[in-house]
Amino acid sequence: MIRHMAAYCFFDMYEVTDPEKLEQYRSSVLATVKRYGGKYVLVGGKCDIVEGNWRPTFPVLIEFPSLEAAHSWYNSQEYAPLKALRLSGTKNNAVFLESEPSPLSSAE
Repeated sequence: MIRHMAAYCFFDMYEVTDPEKLEQYRSSVLATVKRYGGKYVLVGGKCDIVEGNWRPTFPVLIEFPSLEAAHSWYNSQEYAPLKALRLSGTKNNAVFLESEPSPLSSAE
């Protein structure tokens, strides 16, 4: 099986400052993610801390086919007004990660 490089956008929404803006964002963002080949892997949920001091509040993980696709989505004209809504209605940390195929991920 051939595995391709993937990229992940990890957002930790640690505070909602304007619920109405967040709801507007949520109602429209999925179409932009799909347009760039992305899919949501994780939206919220329980976090069990097993090491360190990091305390994600509301994690969101989006997978894209490449880091280039992730950045194209994030910097796109389609996403710009939604990003502005999210940034004005929430406080977040975000990181983009790229993963090359690993023998660990293909071990069965």
